[in-house]
Amino acid sequence: MDNSHDRPGVRDVTLAPADERAAADQADAFASVRNAHESEVAEDYVELIAELVDSNGEARPVDLAERLGVKPPTVTKNISRLVRNGLVRRERYRSIFLTEKGVALADACRRRHRIVVATLIALGVDSETAERDAEGIEHHVSDETLVAFEQFVTSRG
Repeated sequence: MDNSHDRPGVRDVTLAPADERAAADQADAFASVRNAHESEVAEDYVELIAELVDSNGEARPVDLAERLGVKPPTVTKNISRLVRNGLVRRERYRSIFLTEKGVALADACRRRHRIVVATLIALGVDSETAERDAEGIEHHVSDETLVAFEQFVTSRG
């Protein structure tokens, strides 16, 4: 039973069943989510590398593995992919640093993260939960929705 009418500011929203939507629209939506999943790892890595470089002056693979909760071989594999994609540079037995392209991606990720967190907090979510939830939402939010979030937060002043 929907009790949304009992909550101020909550309106009834009727969603069309999946079989009533065009198959192409549904396929596009699923493809968008798959693409977002593929970029999540790169975004998480560049955001963390930027954070580590800002706080420690360098990002070491061992620090990435510890912070991400993964094994060092996983970090090595993902860093190799980031090097191929032009997001990081690495010298043998040295730290990892972002390229200009990597810095731009890290900055965009940080901005998106801040906007999502601010929106969740403005909606009444506690800051700890907002930070945790933003880690997933930030990778899937469209530019259009992000603009709406930002306008919502700034309008609340």
